[in-house]
Parts: sequence; structure tokens; C-alpha cells
Amino acid sequence: EVQLLESGGGLVQPGGSLRLSCAASGFPFSTSVMSWARQAPGQGLEWVSNSYSDGGTWYVDSVKGRFTISRDNAKNTLYLQMNSLKPEDTAVYYCAKAGVRGQGTQVTVSS
Repeated sequence: EVQLLESGGGLVQPGGSLRLSCAASGFPFSTSVMSWARQAPGQGLEWVSNSYSDGGTWYVDSVKGRFTISRDNAKNTLYLQMNSLKPEDTAVYYCAKAGVRGQGTQVTVSS
């Protein structure tokens, strides 16, 4: 059974940073495409970033240059380093693998 557990969210001021973590289990993490997605209040799910098993990455335009996805295959953990946060980054952030999401972690960017 795929299990994904996000952590690291919180309240941060504009311009601040947060690091999200996703502990994964129940599948071969090192060979899996892993993703971060987010859902802002009243809006649909937005895919934010992907991490591929070959080391490749993808980012939605709105976070390029500010967010960095990484993974530790030895720890079965996915990360999302978020810098220069903006109020529009406020959302519940989900770790995802092949259509399965964790419970999410709230990120609120506000002064």
C-alpha cells in the first residue's frame, strides 16, 4: 500500500522559506516519479513540481527559481525547498505518486 506523509508546513511571512518533507513507503521509491501538488482555497489542484528517477525535475512556471524539489532515496523521502514565498503560494501542499496523495500540509504565507 502506497503511503505518503507530508510535514513541514506552517505560517511564514512573504519572502520567507519553508522546507516540506514527504515520507514514502509501500512502493519502490527510488524508481518512482514523485510529485508535489497544491490546492489553494476554492481552487483546483495545481501540479507544482516533479522529481524523476533519472534525476530530472520539472516545475510549474510560477515557482521556477524559487522552489527546489529533491529526494533522498536512502530515506524514501521527497523534499520541497520553498524560498521567496509569496501570498499566492498559500495552499495545502500534497506529495503524490501515480495518482495517490498524502493528507497534505498547510502552507500559509501572510504578514
